[in-house]
Amino acid sequence: MVLKLYGAPNQNGPTGLVALILREKKVPFEFVRIDMHSGEHKSAEHRARNPFGQVPSIDDDGLILYESRAICRYIAIKYAGQGTPLIPSTNDIKATALFEQAASVEAFTFTPQAVAIASEVLYKKYQNLTPDQAKVDEHTALLSAKLEVYDQILGKQKYLAGDEITLADLFHLTTGGALPLSGIDVMTQRPNVARWFNDLTSREAWQALSDGVKSTA
Repeated sequence: MVLKLYGAPNQNGPTGLVALILREKKVPFEFVRIDMHSGEHKSAEHRARNPFGQVPSIDDDGLILYESRAICRYIAIKYAGQGTPLIPSTNDIKATALFEQAASVEAFTFTPQAVAIASEVLYKKYQNLTPDQAKVDEHTALLSAKLEVYDQILGKQKYLAGDEITLADLFHLTTGGALPLSGIDVMTQRPNVARWFNDLTSREAWQALSDGVKSTA
């Protein structure tokens, strides 16, 4: 049974993140678009897949999962033997600890600021509202301070958890990719961050999503 991915088609959203990891792991999938504009994500049918009425969710041979990062971890573990290795073996305690550290940094240091910026600029424009520039400036300053530390880390190693790419790096792509769309250029201002993020955005799996999420099966 082909894995089904339910969600919205935009590259810079959580569905795009799951599609990215499926492509990195060479896992064929059928994309089922959920019409957010009509409120399909709040329907009883979709709530059976995600009780919170959000996207994405997957159906992998009867296993229903929601929450993009949980789905990505599941894919990386289940399909460990194919595609790009993205999560350390649990037998390697040191590598696992460094990976979890990097994943925590992304989730609690980078993404909250990046999401706040994108929400203030992109979401408000979508609603024909005026962004609060003071809030944008505040979150941009906070994110810039965090990226100074990123630059130090990435000056010593190729990726956030060491010299091998992991989910922790790729998790930055969807929110980080939304920053230029918000008119915020913070990912190119520091040499090591710029090198790292250019490496990520140049990956074939990410480039394949430039026109949106599409089925590969």
